[in-house]
Amino acid sequence: MVPEEESVESLMAQFGTTGKYQTRQYILHFFVAFLSGLHMFSLTFIAATPRHRCYIQELDAGLADNNNVSLFEKEILSRYIPIKADGELDSCHRYSAELPFDNGSVDAKTTSRLVEQCNGQFVYDTSIYQQSRVYDFHMVCENKWKRAFIQSIYVFGVFSGALFCGSLSDRYGRKIVLCGSGILQFVFAIAQPYFTNFVLYSGSLFFYGMFGSAGAYVTAFVMSMELVHKSNRTYCGVIFNSSFAVGACFVAIYGYFIRDIWLLQTVYAMHAAVLLGYWFLVDESIRWLWTQKRVEEAVKIANNAVKLNGGSFSNNYKIPQTHSTVQPQGSKFGLSDLFRLPIMRFRAIITAFNWFAISLCFYGLAFNMEGLTGDPRSSFHPYLVFLILAFADLPGFLLVALLFNKTGRRPLNSTLLCIGGVVCIVTTVIPRGMLVRTGLAILAKVILACNFAIIYSYTAELFPTMVRNSALGLCTMSSRLAGTLVPQITLLNSIDKSIPSLVFGGIAVCASFAFLFLPETLNKELPQTLEDGENYNKDDTAFNTLCNQTRDSRKNMQMNSEVHDKMLVE
Repeated sequence: MVPEEESVESLMAQFGTTGKYQTRQYILHFFVAFLSGLHMFSLTFIAATPRHRCYIQELDAGLADNNNVSLFEKEILSRYIPIKADGELDSCHRYSAELPFDNGSVDAKTTSRLVEQCNGQFVYDTSIYQQSRVYDFHMVCENKWKRAFIQSIYVFGVFSGALFCGSLSDRYGRKIVLCGSGILQFVFAIAQPYFTNFVLYSGSLFFYGMFGSAGAYVTAFVMSMELVHKSNRTYCGVIFNSSFAVGACFVAIYGYFIRDIWLLQTVYAMHAAVLLGYWFLVDESIRWLWTQKRVEEAVKIANNAVKLNGGSFSNNYKIPQTHSTVQPQGSKFGLSDLFRLPIMRFRAIITAFNWFAISLCFYGLAFNMEGLTGDPRSSFHPYLVFLILAFADLPGFLLVALLFNKTGRRPLNSTLLCIGGVVCIVTTVIPRGMLVRTGLAILAKVILACNFAIIYSYTAELFPTMVRNSALGLCTMSSRLAGTLVPQITLLNSIDKSIPSLVFGGIAVCASFAFLFLPETLNKELPQTLEDGENYNKDDTAFNTLCNQTRDSRKNMQMNSEVHDKMLVE
């Protein structure tokens, strides 16, 4: 009989590190990541905000459409629309029709009284975006809060889904949450084009974010990490995150070729239809089944895997018995269990803080990307810019794949996060619009993409199977919280334009230091129980490792010196 503590490892060892079974399961998991990237950025072109201005009766009456670019030229419109301090047309105000339009005939005080709001009457430049949800609900000017609101409600859905679905996955299983999220993801994705009421549309976006970019994604990642052998975890994690980036790239590709937003959203939804068959294609996590004492089911899946890989299966497994005081048999585990034991609680807080810092710095740098924008009249440029920015993550993931198993998780993540934070701070002293500023911003984005790939894999390796999905859910929620705080922090630029970047970079540098208190997970077995998680590399921190290396070095030097002295005496 195989010893209890080795049973699950020996069970999974029977179907090897790679094979047809693992490849099929990984492809199914990676497709979920692709879909998450597709859904996460869907509003970029579904609800794009184009150039706009007030409707001018004298110019626009009787026109069949308003895609004539000349109608946005300052020379023509300056008699009807105020000019802002930066020399651009005011997109939200016009001169009152009851008073003269000749700016030269009135003084500045009179001109200020001529200005009025558009009162819901707008002309949109449809040369780039023929359709947009912004047109449907007039989400510009005094109603621009609506555009920010739908983006925030979507992110809040992702925020809630990461926590809610992660906890459910640890309690009731990975497969049921993945498949349930897949069904609801398809339902809310296909329903998007048909909501014409703003409240209903906003509510649907909440659930679209919950199941489209959180519930399925986090669960599929955990299933991959619990299936893959420790020697291949790095490559599995990198490919999974790369699949998300590829999905983001397809947002731009589909958006460019499909300008009808109703058809575009339907195309996004039809991809999710594949998930409807996942109940018959994806297997439950063997590790999770084992922790739930459902050994017969775990053995059955392993047996099928061995046969598919062309091997022979040996069934010598029994139901594991536990003597742990923190893991009673038959109990269900969730988010609260992460904080029951002191060491795991400390690690959960530090890990979540790192997710928060990476996301905060990543999205904070996004505000420095304005140097990439070009001629707004180009119908191709906005899609190309988005494609470049999405594709820029892939070189970062390649860098992780090359270094991850050589440097270890802890030093690589801490170093890259510190560099990203410093770059974010450095951009504050470089004038806006300079090429070097844009180059540094893109470099930092690539570096922080590396951090995302590292921290996903590291979190799955650090926490035990019992609460692994809850841990990832907590950390993903922390990441989304950072994303929602970025716009509020940027408001501090009204005091000093350098403050937001200093905050983003400073938090990232602090998080990189805090990460040094966490253990290294390279080439270590995944912990199973809460007790395993509490005792996992208990005394391993960067500082202890450094002290031990220094002490060993001094000891070796002393021994060499004694040997040398002895040789001289002889």
